[in-house]
Amino acid sequence: MDEKPTTPDLPPPEEGAAEPRLKGAARIEAYLKTLPDGPGVYRMLNEKGEVLYVGKASSLKKRVSSYAKTGGHSNRIAHMISETAEMLFVTTASEIEALLLESNLIKRLKPRYNVSYRDDKSFPNILLRTDHAFPQVLKHRGAKGRDGIYFGPFASAGAVNLTLNTLQRAFLLRSCSDSVFQGRTRPCLLYQIKRCSAPCVGRIDEEGYAALVDQAEDFLTGKSRGVQEELATEMHRASEAMDFERAAQVRDRIRSMSHVQLRQGINPATFSEADVFALFREGSQSCVQVFFFRAGQNWGNKPFFPRHGADMSNGEVLASFIGQFYDTRNSPSLLLLSEEVPERELIAEALCVRAGRKVEIAIPARGEKREIVEAALQNARAQLARNQAESASQRALLEGIAETFGLDAPPKRIEVYDNSHIQGTHAVGAMIVAGPEGFQKSEYRKFNIKSEEVAPGDDIGMMREVLTRRFGRLVRESTAEGAGDDKWTKWPDLVLIDGGPAQLQVAQAALADVGADDVFLVGVAKSIEREAGREHFLVPGRPAFRLDAKSPLLYYLQRLRDEAHRFAIGTHRKKRSKAIGASPLEEIAGVGANRKKALLAHFGSAKGVANASLGDLEAVDGVNTALAKRIYDFFHPD
Repeated sequence: MDEKPTTPDLPPPEEGAAEPRLKGAARIEAYLKTLPDGPGVYRMLNEKGEVLYVGKASSLKKRVSSYAKTGGHSNRIAHMISETAEMLFVTTASEIEALLLESNLIKRLKPRYNVSYRDDKSFPNILLRTDHAFPQVLKHRGAKGRDGIYFGPFASAGAVNLTLNTLQRAFLLRSCSDSVFQGRTRPCLLYQIKRCSAPCVGRIDEEGYAALVDQAEDFLTGKSRGVQEELATEMHRASEAMDFERAAQVRDRIRSMSHVQLRQGINPATFSEADVFALFREGSQSCVQVFFFRAGQNWGNKPFFPRHGADMSNGEVLASFIGQFYDTRNSPSLLLLSEEVPERELIAEALCVRAGRKVEIAIPARGEKREIVEAALQNARAQLARNQAESASQRALLEGIAETFGLDAPPKRIEVYDNSHIQGTHAVGAMIVAGPEGFQKSEYRKFNIKSEEVAPGDDIGMMREVLTRRFGRLVRESTAEGAGDDKWTKWPDLVLIDGGPAQLQVAQAALADVGADDVFLVGVAKSIEREAGREHFLVPGRPAFRLDAKSPLLYYLQRLRDEAHRFAIGTHRKKRSKAIGASPLEEIAGVGANRKKALLAHFGSAKGVANASLGDLEAVDGVNTALAKRIYDFFHPD
């Protein structure tokens, strides 16, 4: 929900009511004179303007007055009150609107004293397109802007791939793009292995393909039993007609549907769609396991680890988590929880408003629903134990890095750099980021090598360009007015580069040139034998040294280097593949998608366009004399 208050933010107290230097309860009390006795959202800010806490209230005046009282607060709340130097208020038309706005602000601002969690990418869906005579089925993530029927969410790409694989085996739907579909002259490999009905070359007509699409839609909307019965009837009919090849094909489709249902494990009989939330907690650490059920099938589960204070109850944590979880998503008709949450009915009403239909929140006490919640709770318990063990191991590794390299404290942000190219072509630089929570893939960055001064294959020159661009911008953005905590203003505690003394020296010079010479640099040099475990580590001002070949710290540093290498190689391959598949027509100014299509249709290929005369080019629809001359000159520079 956008922050659009029904009335403007209320001003601070009148002059004289509170001095600007006031903080804590005294500053909060000064607002009470102007606060209404109605619903709204409030924000508590410190002296730097950072948001400490976001809350909602049915009565702003009563809720804020509770903070002005001395005593009776938990340590967390008392600290929050003592840091408060300013407050902002937004009045709303209803408490439901206040709840929706509160969830939106918490998720966007991530205040220190609220429950918050790292929300990764949007969940994937399956899209069955409706804008083509032979609909394509594909994985979709992000805004639902394409015409078609969406099924989801799925907990992971793996869950989507499993279901897509089933759809190919059971319903023989095409997965290829429209351009591939139009260009086929014979069936592809998917047809040969019985995963596509080959509508591209007429092996099935439009009516027959539409029947397959209807069956797939029934399967994805929970009518799998009816589809299986229909296919069973078709199999017996083919068998009685002595068409055993056809009967075997239908039998294989039935098996594919049964296979995915077995793989899904828990498939409920008492409800069709629901999201299950189970919270397991130890002290201030929690895991919320979310299971997705759609069309009577289990579409996967995902763990989350919300950050919260130790004094918050399980219900408060779960309620805040659910509000943020559905801030940009529509909920199913049923939510099953492992814990009672405060204001359960209000949360359900808010979800109804967002989804535009009835939403029920239940805490089952017995039966199948309770068994499913218990299964989710067991998963949450096991996942939290694994996460705690990994966190402890990660902390020990980072402490080992600090001790080994002489850092003042364990690094919170490690950046690793590597390059990739083939004989200097399609050169890219790559940066990966790691820290206490492992690899932070949303922070990864790629750098296309642009400098004409860098000779093809010059790894040292590439490293110089990458570091100059990264830290040059970091210095500029960090010192700019209004700089925030974005991707370009995060300083690393440690930088690892793949290379020996020459690379380290160039890296030091590059950082000094842009004013970032205080960054802690370490070079990772391969041994002469280039064997894993015999790497030399280079720290400026110290002799090169090795780590014990069986040291966990060495394995961790190797993982960092290998991850940077993997990301660099993958980025290079994507760039190379794009260049290989690109048409030279795309490089000509004035040749857009429509003119490119017209040229290729007229001449058959880019090579035909290159060999065309000036007069032939002018004969193409949409190509005037000036553009024809530009195209001709592009292919005939001499």
